[in-house]
Formats: sequence, C-alpha cells, structure tokens
Amino acid sequence: MSPLHPVSVAGAVVREVSEETGVRVEVGELTGVYKNLARGIVALVFRCRPVGGDAQTSDEATAVEWLTPGEVRERMAEVHAVRPLDALDGAGPHVRAHDGRRFVS
Repeated sequence: MSPLHPVSVAGAVVREVSEETGVRVEVGELTGVYKNLARGIVALVFRCRPVGGDAQTSDEATAVEWLTPGEVRERMAEVHAVRPLDALDGAGPHVRAHDGRRFVS
C-alpha cells in the first residue's frame, strides 16, 4: 500500500476478511490486542458483523466455519481461541502476550 493512499484500520479489516474468507463485514469495536513475542507479531482483533458475501476458502484460509464458543475451545489452541472468546465477552479490549504456545505475563 502506498503511503499516499492510507487506509483506515477498519477499512483494512473489511478488505482482509473479504479477501481471505469471501465474507463482507461491518467492523465494530476493538476487542483485543494480542502479542506473539516469539515472532514479533501484534494482532488487533475487532468484533465484526457479517453483512454479505459467500464464505469461501483462500490461500490464507483453508476452511471457513461459524463456531460456537464451545467448539472454539475444543478445536483451537488456547493462545488463538482466546481471541474470539474475548470478542464475545464484551469486557475488552483485552491485552495479552504469548510465546506461540502459552501466555506470558
């Protein structure tokens, strides 16, 4: 992206979700900031509402599914499952750090 054409964070979320899943979303509030200390990555997570599009896989998403909180806990590693679970709890934004496998303080 050219610095002459800045995109808002919300605009980037809409674009990325659409590119990776085929789903168009309306972006809500920031629900968490998640730091992967081992890889130097910071992920910003927003609560979104689907407003259109057709779910599909892509090079970056090998599956697109709607999961219940229980299914998230069963199927995802804790350091990743916490993101959608935090988004649903309404108590954010949360700030968490992990090393790729477990949370660190």
